[in-house]
Amino acid sequence: MLDGPLEGCSTDPLTGWFRDGSCRTGPDDLGSHTICAVVTEAFLDHQRSIGNDLRTPRPQYRFPGLKPGDRWCVTAPNWLRAHQDDAAAPVVLSATNRRVLELVPLEVLQRYAVDVPDDPRHLEG
Repeated sequence: MLDGPLEGCSTDPLTGWFRDGSCRTGPDDLGSHTICAVVTEAFLDHQRSIGNDLRTPRPQYRFPGLKPGDRWCVTAPNWLRAHQDDAAAPVVLSATNRRVLELVPLEVLQRYAVDVPDDPRHLEG
């Protein structure tokens, strides 16, 4: 997002508006799936409370359902709403599309920036 090419967000589960693992966007992406988030329990609960159930699989949309720790390209408006409600998920800046800056200031995103390895089992604690 910052100065380099857009990195992939997740291939397991396979995310992105184009389901290519990246938070690329296009003119048909009205929700702006541009933020690569590491979803948390609080974020998933918040999303459900605003009518965006991210836990329940929806195979017809190639949506596997999410669990805490999954990376997912979330919509900028819903992430911003979670931020305003103190439930925002951490953000992988290198995999977040710069188009998000049209809605969310960089300073806000940086407060939630994380660097999560592909295999989080290697994290201590």
